[in-house]
Amino acid sequence: MRNMRIPALLPLQVTVTDFRFNSSNSNNAVILLVFVVIAVFIFLFYRFFIKGIKPESRGNTMSGFALRRIVRNLGFSHEQIKMLDYVFKTDNVTDPQKSLSTPFLLDRHFRRAYRTIGQASTGNNETQKRLSILFSTRNILENSAFDMISSTQQIKDDVILTITYAKEPIKVSVLSARGDHIAVERPKTVLGTPIKIPKGTKLTAVFFTKSNKGFSFETRVVGYATMYGHSALQLAHSNQLRFLSHRKYRRKHAYIACFMFLVYVEGSGKKQRLVVDKRRIAGNIEDISMGGCSIKTNAPVQVGARFKVEFTQGGNSVAALGQVLRTNRTGVSTVIHMRFLRVSQKSMNIINAFVYEYANE
Repeated sequence: MRNMRIPALLPLQVTVTDFRFNSSNSNNAVILLVFVVIAVFIFLFYRFFIKGIKPESRGNTMSGFALRRIVRNLGFSHEQIKMLDYVFKTDNVTDPQKSLSTPFLLDRHFRRAYRTIGQASTGNNETQKRLSILFSTRNILENSAFDMISSTQQIKDDVILTITYAKEPIKVSVLSARGDHIAVERPKTVLGTPIKIPKGTKLTAVFFTKSNKGFSFETRVVGYATMYGHSALQLAHSNQLRFLSHRKYRRKHAYIACFMFLVYVEGSGKKQRLVVDKRRIAGNIEDISMGGCSIKTNAPVQVGARFKVEFTQGGNSVAALGQVLRTNRTGVSTVIHMRFLRVSQKSMNIINAFVYEYANE
């Protein structure tokens, strides 16, 4: 140990400039660091959020991203996007594109969400608010769906055709369009007398789909037959449909007894108030939507008059303030076409549940 020679320690021969970073090297280092951080983030995201998701739930998670991409240009509010996401998750939807383009599937998803919301233990006001958002979301999709049809063979049963014969519009229900001909109920007069339209007669028909799209086509009378115990008029199919218009709201044909009460304005200026007359007029609602309804009554009614309409649907009382837009005389009766002016949130939800058939078991 004594004879071990210790090498001499020489002073470091450096200058201050040796510790200065080259600017280009500094930039390269920053870029490299950013790439490393991004790579680590991607790895962690894949490891814990993608690979860690169970196969059966992975489709639902990814559909959330796809859903927002599909509907981003449809004009949804933040609440409506959240509701649509809730609707699809409630029914375990994995292919939102298919559901959005298929009205039957879309209604199935919304029907289940409607029942789930109704069964929740939240307060009534909160429930009605959520149902209102549910139906407003469905209505936007109703107007955005691209379920255009190109042939009368695609017409669904129970669709109402309006045919024009002898310059008179006649409404008939479609019994079946799946065969060689379109079978519809035999036309009748306002008194219920069957109308005999000669074979070969050319007719113009108009109808609306469930998503409120209107079409017209030219047809002719093929003959008569019996279907489902009904006397049916057979019409020729057509592959030349003309798109007419799009209703703002879905409309449903109905037969609902109702009462109407005349509403008039009393006072002037800021002291004006609406007064509901105690006398009531009986009628029957023939069709209804969230925008208004048609009522058949025997009482004379003036265009522009305001009425409070009351009826019962599904055991629930419904009331709405409406204004008469136009009337049609049919024999001894008058059909009133009314636009709703004011409807409570609960009554509107009941109307929508009936129109969309979500309350049916």
